Amino acid sequence: MSKEYDLIERTTKFSEDLVVFCKGIKQDNINKSLINQLIRSGTSIGANYCEANNACSKKDFQNKIFISKKETQETKYWLQILTKSNPEKAKEARVLWKECQELMMIFQKIISSCKKKN
Repeated sequence: MSKEYDLIERTTKFSEDLVVFCKGIKQDNINKSLINQLIRSGTSIGANYCEANNACSKKDFQNKIFISKKETQETKYWLQILTKSNPEKAKEARVLWKECQELMMIFQKIISSCKKKN
């Protein structure tokens, strides 16, 4: 049974899930740096989407959506690296990675729709 979310709720939930995931990883010198990168990119996805919704122009909207898409790509990268360093977290990371992939496809569709309108 799937629950539908609007994109603000969905990106917020992703950020919250990411924080919980990162809190469950042991803190050492390597993980600390990787977690920092992951949190920065992962929470930026929703933050930029919120900014897009308050954009002052179509160009500004498109730019913020593009940044959200770029941040999803970066987040997928950091999830992969962190999982390699912490294989016991692979199952949890995979769920987050899949959600990130879906968000990326949504943002790409928005970008494509904007280009068609222009």
